[in-house]
Amino acid sequence: MYTIKRTDSDDLDFQSLVQLLDADLAIRDGEDHSFYAQFNKIDSIRHVVVIFEKDVAIGCGAIKKYGDNTAEVKRMFVLPEKRGKGAAGMILKELEQWAKELHYTKCILETGKKQPEAITLYAKHAYRQIPNYGQYVDVTDSVCFEKEL
Repeated sequence: MYTIKRTDSDDLDFQSLVQLLDADLAIRDGEDHSFYAQFNKIDSIRHVVVIFEKDVAIGCGAIKKYGDNTAEVKRMFVLPEKRGKGAAGMILKELEQWAKELHYTKCILETGKKQPEAITLYAKHAYRQIPNYGQYVDVTDSVCFEKEL
């Protein structure tokens, strides 16, 4: 049984999960990690979702404003031992719902080619690949997606 909490980047459960996410990404990204890390600061994120299983935080995600009508999905993570059971999809759906409530009409996101499970998740939830945007334009290991809400 999962429960979802809407919160912000001051949430201690979110901060703990992001530390685990960053450790995982440091391994996956290798020498490119510092480039990506500069775009993944969590201070002042106002729209964060944490998912719990039996009162234990097992995953998180966030959205932040990218443009007038566009929210960017950030900091998606589920504990490795809890993956494949639907938690990430629930986080993503909650973030999309929140984005709609905030009057966004589209979500965009960036993930890495070294995160195939993330690419599969976004494709499964009707995100379509787009040309890399913003700081990711010339980054060959980045994959960008969008979804109309």
